[in-house]
This record gives sequence, C-alpha cells and structure tokens, in this order.
Amino acid sequence: MEKFTYTITDPAGIHARPAGLLVKTAAGFKSTCKVEGNGKTGDLKRIFTVMGLGIKAGMTITVTVEGEDEKEAASTLKSFLKENL
Repeated sequence: MEKFTYTITDPAGIHARPAGLLVKTAAGFKSTCKVEGNGKTGDLKRIFTVMGLGIKAGMTITVTVEGEDEKEAASTLKSFLKENL
C-alpha cells in the first residue's frame, strides 16, 4: 500500500476540470485508488466522489493506492497533484 498527503494550492480547490483529469489519471491504473479529505473518503476513479468531497484551497487530502501497480500509480498521482492542484 502506498499513501501520501497533499495540500491543495489551487485557489479554486478541486474543481471540475482538474477533477476530471485526476479521475482519468487514476482510472489508468489497476490499483484501487482512494482519496480522503474534508472528513470524507471515496473512490478516486469516480468524478462525483471527488467533486463531492468539497475540497477547497489549503485543505489536505490523503491518497491511498493499493494493488499491483501501486508504486507507479502513487508516483503519477502525486506528480499530477503538484502540477495541477
């Protein structure tokens, strides 16, 4: 299992465009990808879950990846967050 935290720096928080790209990125991996933030947890491969978290700028999320390609998935997701959110 790979796990990391990330603090959102985008002034708009996690909004529609980057959320869609984040879900698309997570969906490219076989591993289970979970996201936790704002007191809620959900599947990182589902857009409504990600949007439903209501993550704003300055909030910290925790991403947990578990499965056969977890190291690559965690690394890719961490890079995505740093570049886009």
